[in-house]
Amino acid sequence: MSDPAPCSSIDDGSSNSNACADDGTDSSKDVFTWTVATVAQAMALMLAAGMAEIGGGWLIWKSIRDNKPAWWAVLGSLILVAYGFIPTLQPTDEFGRIYAVYGGFFIVLSFLAGWGLDGDRPDKGDITGGCIAMVGVLLILFWPR
Repeated sequence: MSDPAPCSSIDDGSSNSNACADDGTDSSKDVFTWTVATVAQAMALMLAAGMAEIGGGWLIWKSIRDNKPAWWAVLGSLILVAYGFIPTLQPTDEFGRIYAVYGGFFIVLSFLAGWGLDGDRPDKGDITGGCIAMVGVLLILFWPR
């Protein structure tokens, strides 16, 4: 393995005239900044991913557990395949962080879906845990880096 190329401090006219990180490596990678538009995009995609994953899973569940038609399971499977592509539309390139944050959204959306689709009303523990999860994942997503 070769050592990273030394960085330069040459002003190239860009907003990042010093491309050196503290460790002396090149840090010219663009820094992501949240805007109102990217926050709205991220939240809409979290909601879309949750609806796809939970909706697809629910259709399969109903087909297998409640003897609904087999085509429910097929449709659910297709929706789950589509769900796999939704996170790639997120405005950031941080796979692990996006999936971790989505996990918190999934918790809350699962409770809401169970309530809306099957009448399983969340109790105080569900609501408290869901709120804690959301606070945690919003800290993860929006923590200044």
